[in-house]
Amino acid sequence: MAPASTSADAHDSSDVVRRLRGGTDLLTSAALKRLDAEIPWYRELAAEDRSWIGLVAQSGIAAFITWYESSSAATYNAAEIFRAAPPELTRSISLQHTLQLVRLVVEVVEDNAVQLAAPGQQRDLRDAVLRYSREVAFSAAEVYARAAEARGAWDARLEALVVDSLVRGDTDASLRSRASALGWSGTGSTVVLVGTTRGPLDERSTAELRRACRRAAHDALVGIQGDRLVIVLGGEELRAAADSLMPRLRPGTVVIGPQVADIADAGRSARAALAGLLAAPAWPDAPELVEADELLPERLVNGDPLARRTLLAEIYRPLATAGGPLLETLGEYLAQGRSLEAAARALYVHPNTVRYRLRRISQVVGWDATVPREAFVLQVALVVGRLSAGAGDHSGV
Repeated sequence: MAPASTSADAHDSSDVVRRLRGGTDLLTSAALKRLDAEIPWYRELAAEDRSWIGLVAQSGIAAFITWYESSSAATYNAAEIFRAAPPELTRSISLQHTLQLVRLVVEVVEDNAVQLAAPGQQRDLRDAVLRYSREVAFSAAEVYARAAEARGAWDARLEALVVDSLVRGDTDASLRSRASALGWSGTGSTVVLVGTTRGPLDERSTAELRRACRRAAHDALVGIQGDRLVIVLGGEELRAAADSLMPRLRPGTVVIGPQVADIADAGRSARAALAGLLAAPAWPDAPELVEADELLPERLVNGDPLARRTLLAEIYRPLATAGGPLLETLGEYLAQGRSLEAAARALYVHPNTVRYRLRRISQVVGWDATVPREAFVLQVALVVGRLSAGAGDHSGV
């Protein structure tokens, strides 16, 4: 009769459950011994992490027994075994390692099925272990997915804080450690790019931009501040990296700040780039990717004090200390409408002498007075320098 059979099956099942409960410590101990003997990464873990893994293994065996005791499919709750350990454990062992742990525990239970189940129940117990191990594998994937999602959200908030600190100039001692937590290696130089977005960026577009930046440069941080986009790049050949990103940043002007040695100094690059972006509309013919220092005249007129200090420190004062009549020649050449012959007559020298001095100016400061745009920058620097000298301004940069 069916009821008698059901009663017998229930008795056999409860007997297996009783044996399983009695053998929980044995199974856990056997699993940990196998881990220590066969799994190299387990032996390299800290003692605390190994103890947490032991707790997870024991919790998994106990959860399996609870599930096996009930025949209802609704009692599947394998995710519970991972709640026994702290979320930090997912940073110590990978999903691949976790699945390796699951397989080993399953093998241990299978190997001991003969001792834990009566002859008629051994196959059923093995089948149950395999079904439950599948649930555990899915649960492990879910746990790691949640951990990755939470870590991604935290990283995004931390990245926004780091970029905001650079923009505001709050580059304290903790900046390097916060950037390091985001994977910033600090190899090579650092530059900051600033542009505007074409519209609100959704999560997908933001993620694609971050991936593109990290492919372009060794280090990259991305900050989105309303319609303003701030990208921090680190490594070598950063101008080429910025050029490669332009298809994603068009249309609109993108300003690249001066290269600095370290991310701790990136605030200066960020401030120059931001000032350049504000002043860029005053130069309609500016290239799509323009250096902040190419916008020094526009930045100065727009009230940027950093532009004034840069013009003094990098153009006027080097020419003043270089020796020779370089400042005089530059002033006369610009005053004469960039005419070599007119400047030579005013200075009572040969045009070749003026030509030589102009080349010397280009060697000293990197700006060529024979190029119209660069001549404009040099003329503004000359004005700023004369005003500074007239006011007795001997302050540093």
